[in-house]
Amino acid sequence: MNQLLSHPPVIPLSDARDWMHDRLTEARAVLADTTQHPDSLVILAARVVVGQTDDARECGDALDLLRLLDRRPLHAIAAASFPNGGAA
Repeated sequence: MNQLLSHPPVIPLSDARDWMHDRLTEARAVLADTTQHPDSLVILAARVVVGQTDDARECGDALDLLRLLDRRPLHAIAAASFPNGGAA
């Protein structure tokens, strides 16, 4: 007969910061090769980069890409990318 473990197995869980870093890394990979991905995924990746990067140049490049691909007016794109006016 099998015995129950006295304690659950240890499974490392990444915290929210690691999760966000992983999403930012994935978004950067999509933006690095935009021709291989559908526009909808590129738009999503650009939004992630705009919202998560600390690099102003990278943010600007992602916004430029959003302007090219996203058909909404710029103020709608900015509002979606910077909820609460960009306040943390």
